[in-house]
Amino acid sequence: QAAVETSSTVDHQERAWSMPLEDINVADGALFQDDAIWPYFERLRKEAPVHKGHSDEFGDYWSVTRYEDIMAVDTNHHVFSSEGAITLADPLEDFKAPMFIAMDPPKHDKQRITVQPIVAPKNLQNWEGLIRERTGLILDELPRGETFDWVDKVSIELTTMMLATLFDFPFEERRRLTRWSDVATGRDNPEI
Repeated sequence: QAAVETSSTVDHQERAWSMPLEDINVADGALFQDDAIWPYFERLRKEAPVHKGHSDEFGDYWSVTRYEDIMAVDTNHHVFSSEGAITLADPLEDFKAPMFIAMDPPKHDKQRITVQPIVAPKNLQNWEGLIRERTGLILDELPRGETFDWVDKVSIELTTMMLATLFDFPFEERRRLTRWSDVATGRDNPEI
């Protein structure tokens, strides 16, 4: 099904291809919120697959936008480290908690081995029925004909349901997992 082009998407298409490359800022959250980011990424992949951008909020940053380049970065932890942080914002000085996702081998590998059995393909097959059932229930309960927050009602809810099950965490308290994750990763977020 083709997306309907609005004047906003057409404006972004034209803008993405006409503005100077150095002015493209794919860290601009409004581009994601408006679902207008795609022509900017398309242009970067074509003309500047490794691009130095600037954001008033975060400062200078690099965007790597082609699959092959992303894989080269992701698999070379000696040159491109995840250690410390994996976000545009620098971590606060007084809050540097180690995170599994922001670790390089061999620390990452040692921790991954601990959780690998529960998410092994054979074990996930055992969860398939439960995952399908929960997904169906969540989708069936979505509001019809009104705007709703997909991330909260689907993504977070399904994820916390499964994490509570995998961790043997009290199911009725599963949203605490979301809260703890938000507190651990949120920076300067007044909603947390």
